Amino acid sequence: MKRRQFIQNAGILGAGAMVSNWTFGGISLGNDFPLVRTPLEKRHFNSAAIEAAITEFKAKSKNKELGWLFENCFPNTLDTTVDFEMIDGKPDTYVITGDIDAMWLRDSSAQVWPYLAFCKKDEKLQQLIAGVINRQCKFIIKDPYANAFYKDENKVSEWKESDITDMKPGVHERKWEIDSLCYAIRLSHGYYKATGDKTPFDEHWLTAMKLIVKTFKEQQRFNGSGPYTFQRKTAWATDGVPMGGYGYPAKPNGLICSMFRPSDDATIYPYLIPSNCFAVVSLWKLAKMAETIFGDKAFANECNALAAQVEAAIFQHAVYNHPKFGKILAYEVDGYSSLNLMDDANIPSLLALPYLLGENMAQFNKGQAAPIIANTRKFVLSEYNPFFFKGKVAEGTGGPHIGLDMIWPMSIVMRGLTSNNDAEIKNCIDTLVKTHGGKGFMHESFHKDNPEKFTRSWFAWANTIFGEFIWKVYKERPHLI
Repeated sequence: MKRRQFIQNAGILGAGAMVSNWTFGGISLGNDFPLVRTPLEKRHFNSAAIEAAITEFKAKSKNKELGWLFENCFPNTLDTTVDFEMIDGKPDTYVITGDIDAMWLRDSSAQVWPYLAFCKKDEKLQQLIAGVINRQCKFIIKDPYANAFYKDENKVSEWKESDITDMKPGVHERKWEIDSLCYAIRLSHGYYKATGDKTPFDEHWLTAMKLIVKTFKEQQRFNGSGPYTFQRKTAWATDGVPMGGYGYPAKPNGLICSMFRPSDDATIYPYLIPSNCFAVVSLWKLAKMAETIFGDKAFANECNALAAQVEAAIFQHAVYNHPKFGKILAYEVDGYSSLNLMDDANIPSLLALPYLLGENMAQFNKGQAAPIIANTRKFVLSEYNPFFFKGKVAEGTGGPHIGLDMIWPMSIVMRGLTSNNDAEIKNCIDTLVKTHGGKGFMHESFHKDNPEKFTRSWFAWANTIFGEFIWKVYKERPHLI
């Protein structure tokens, strides 16, 4: 199944209406919401800690539809996408995205990330996430330039005949995306911080991490274009890389080239700024782990030096003085003064920078980044961003991946996660509740005027990050729930 999905028509219910008489599968459920969550006996994994959180939230939430959505969405990754086993005495967890039987490094990290906070209460859940880290390291060592993999190495990729690249057995897709490797670091650091468990961080893990740094340096392209090329025989312009598979020219300046965005769409200019920002904070985290766990000061210094080089290049080459918003960050640049001013809903995005930087925001650009990022947020959430759509039922960011007027719930979630304003956060919650198209789950995207017109009915990342947002609001701003 291709990553791009045709738009589906939910055909059940008008946007977010509270119902007095649900009919689902021909069965009237009276005043109850339809049972859409995977039945217990068919769930891939059950976490007592997550079930307790769902019970707690539903008991406290005044909005029954929101409680129903949380129950469906938050455990969706565990219910439907994880495949856990022990291999050679180590936990191993394969995580699909939902309707595509492949494991993306990005998606799998983001899908289990919200569960880290519950690991102390659930040893099996902790082991499951340790298994994701172990599986990701296997994939990175196999090919650090690939973005998605199969568990079965004998499975033939649907792209085998169309893609001109060094396709290895077990690789689903080989689109080079900086964020894929950043997410693996983020999950490892988040796991260590949440649990204190060093078990997954062995020599195999360190080998994968050093390969990540090597790959980042190759794609700075100070010494030629590097080993990676990618071309695809396709009618989709966003699926191929021009100039013999190396992309349009970029002037080496310390930034890292990324041929694809986190949407899996090709970049226009090779220096994708949200992903470079993500690389900086990821390298800081990796440096701390290398020194703390392994006492490897040389590798820690290498990570920090690379982070400093990328960080300096961001603020030298990617800051644009916008006539309305002042200094903002561009989405993409090429080092030759060309800029792409936009944002995309997929994460990392410009909107998501406070979320990804977290406690490191004060460190970023020596504490001088916050006003620039605040201005950038205003730009992203305005008509000046060509992929910010405003319609009859909602407003939010989309992107080229699905096309015009299609808002991604993920962008609404991210707007809420990066806001400190009660009214804005409440509006994000209300919008998400009224735009699930009657399905009880989040989707990849929906039309700005009609949430029943959506893509991907089973997209676990969107479901889980929705749960992450709602749980955060419940814990920090319970009066909004």
